[in-house]
Amino acid sequence: MARDSDKRNFALRTEDGTEESVFSGSTPRQAALKAARDLDDPGSSEDDAGREPIRLREKGTTKVHVYEGWAWKESPPEVDMDEWDADSPDEVWMNQVEEITKANVSKQGVEHLDEI
Repeated sequence: MARDSDKRNFALRTEDGTEESVFSGSTPRQAALKAARDLDDPGSSEDDAGREPIRLREKGTTKVHVYEGWAWKESPPEVDMDEWDADSPDEVWMNQVEEITKANVSKQGVEHLDEI
């Protein structure tokens, strides 16, 4: 598991270059997956989810990671409370929600800005 010191911050850039949100992760892909889950209009399945560009600038650098991202809603997996024990990951909350948002990303490349 990554320590907090291993976390990096990535600013989500819009088409006009403004940075409205910041996502953290130990890798750019991890931050891109978080950003993809926040996309408007997630599909009802992975196949019908619309693809959108995600541009993340690593804070403190001019490096912009470019991804294609998509998200979809699906039912959470059933957690059998009879088989659940205290040493298992805490997945009990999934029994209390109707849908979860899943996401995927595909890296398109890296760009470098002239200046921040």
